[in-house]
Amino acid sequence: MKKTFLFGFLFLVITLSAQNVQSPSKSISLDFKLTPEGRPSYSVAYKGKSVVKASGLGIKLKGGSTLEANFKIDSIGQKTINEPWHPVMGEQSTIKNSYNEMTVALSQPSSHRMITIIFRVFDEGVAFRYAFPKQANLNYFIVSDEVSEFNLAGDHKTFWLPGDFDSQEYAYTESKLSEVNTDNVDKNNGIALKSINGNHVIQSPLMMKTADGLYLNIFEAAVVNYPVMHLDLTPAEYTLTSHLVPNAIGDKAYLQTPCVSPWRTIMISDDARDIVGSKMILNLNDPSKIDDTSWIKPMKYVGIWWEMHIGKSTWDYAGSQNAQNAADGKLLPSGKHGATTENTKRYIDFAAKYGFDGVLVEGWDVGWEDWFGNWKENVFDFTTPYPDFDIKAVTDYAKAKGIKMIMHHETSGSVGNYERHLDRAFDLMKKYGYPAVKTGYVGKIIPRGEYHDGQAMVNHFNFVAQRAADYKLMVNSHESSRPTGYSRTYPNYIAAEAARGNEFNAWSVGNPPMHETILPFTRLLGGPMDYTPGIFEIKMSAYDPSKKEQVHTTLAKQLALYVTMYSPLQMAADLPENYEQHLDAFQFIRDVAVDWQDSKYLEAEPGDYLTVARKDKQSENWFLGAITDEHARYTELKLDFLSPNKKYQAVVYQDGATADWEKNPKSYVIKTIQVTSKSKIKLHLVSGGGAAISFKPIN
Repeated sequence: MKKTFLFGFLFLVITLSAQNVQSPSKSISLDFKLTPEGRPSYSVAYKGKSVVKASGLGIKLKGGSTLEANFKIDSIGQKTINEPWHPVMGEQSTIKNSYNEMTVALSQPSSHRMITIIFRVFDEGVAFRYAFPKQANLNYFIVSDEVSEFNLAGDHKTFWLPGDFDSQEYAYTESKLSEVNTDNVDKNNGIALKSINGNHVIQSPLMMKTADGLYLNIFEAAVVNYPVMHLDLTPAEYTLTSHLVPNAIGDKAYLQTPCVSPWRTIMISDDARDIVGSKMILNLNDPSKIDDTSWIKPMKYVGIWWEMHIGKSTWDYAGSQNAQNAADGKLLPSGKHGATTENTKRYIDFAAKYGFDGVLVEGWDVGWEDWFGNWKENVFDFTTPYPDFDIKAVTDYAKAKGIKMIMHHETSGSVGNYERHLDRAFDLMKKYGYPAVKTGYVGKIIPRGEYHDGQAMVNHFNFVAQRAADYKLMVNSHESSRPTGYSRTYPNYIAAEAARGNEFNAWSVGNPPMHETILPFTRLLGGPMDYTPGIFEIKMSAYDPSKKEQVHTTLAKQLALYVTMYSPLQMAADLPENYEQHLDAFQFIRDVAVDWQDSKYLEAEPGDYLTVARKDKQSENWFLGAITDEHARYTELKLDFLSPNKKYQAVVYQDGATADWEKNPKSYVIKTIQVTSKSKIKLHLVSGGGAAISFKPIN
């Protein structure tokens, strides 16, 4: 009897007392315990201050059973990991991966089901995931809900997007948690989910700042075979609960043990630079599954793309007025088609003349006359060019000039059609030597009822990267689910869009000046973004006097974005003729690297400003980008990131004295000075402005 009583007493103690794990620096502390009802619960503190109050964990299964309560603890283990690694491409050549881990194995005596919760605590935040070991009573199962909670300690300032299972292409709203209201969102290009019982669905990653100066970010990592996580916000209680994207019949995920969920992440720091510079999301993904990565290379490119957005040319060959003729196979040229052989050669000439790696061509293949909004399944075959695009002639011309061509595959959301044609499409790319493909998923997903962020589509986006790796091809996905670090596992997944990009400035209300100061704290935490910067002709009235649209930026800020918006695939997005009118400013785009040996975040405040310095992986050159929101600012920067005992020639590209993103966006000045690591430099960023600097050692 004594032994039984003692065991019961110890079980009660281990159940109700908190189990603790701390970050390597001990600044972040996570406590785990079971509630009296046997529900897993965790809380997080930063330097002794509560950040996440006691928050429940668990999974609901289809059919009414749950993995949410009535648990007992079977075992608890802890270990310390310190495993630096080297990305194929990245913001630095070596990434630190250091954390303390606690693994809690749980079981339900009543159902004989088991679940393990794994916690990792880094110096910049915490992460947890569910692991489902192989077991007789939980083999194949359907997730109906995940009930991971984030019970926040206050009414924080928040940068949020409304929940939308098909799109992240919104401008951010800045408000307190208690003031979030998705019912009032101007969707502009999406379908914002309405509030449910007073709660609001918002997207992760969610960037926040507390009243006493802490920076928080809730996100996820390693989303594989699982839907994307949105967040249900109860505004009055500052509580967020995971909201998984459903499939066409309302199920969330189909799983078979053994398996794991994605990581749920909470980044915490009193310095915003720690958040924006964090590699925690990448660290939580599996190492590269590609053994030979020598063919994965960064690229700087131009392309036939912006001219369609501004209305100069079209993607389609025949024009929408000839859609029926096109459907009948009678293609009658409209005269505005952009992807012609001759026009492509013009871009190839430009790329070769100014030292670019590649040329993207959109609208080259048959199908654009009737592709959008009609839910037609077999619009594109990804192999048949229009009559005025000679793929062999273009390829031969590009090869002679030393230029690589970038393929474009617009799926119009018809995923089954793309997968059926995928191998033939990749065969065509290999035949003509295309090293990379830009994929597109505009419109509703086919099969009907599926969402861009559902489990099936997450699997599709990951599968395309995997299959492309078999062909040694790189992938740049647009309109995909937002990345969560999968580029570590498949580094040929070189970039993605998955946010409101630069093209919105050409034909909508545009992106507010603060937009690019938020994206590095949100979207870019999960992987490189193909934002397509470099627009020099900023006002669309230059093409049509009746147009009021413009890019909400100065020209100097467009240069700075090449440094602040990390991607190993960067586009000089404007028209060749616009660059040739500003060759002095264009020089920075020609010079700037896209793959980095080191990166230093010098200044950071989400929604306000960002200053980043990066060192080229292939040389001793450094590049700096500084951007601001709608507020002008002065800053003085120490250049102590430069190598000591060296002199550098610094070329400074900055806003002109009278520049303004709205009134005078193209005013800029360029000056050349000599600096060392002991120097300081003063910059004036005008409203919506920026500055870019190149530093080259003086021999």
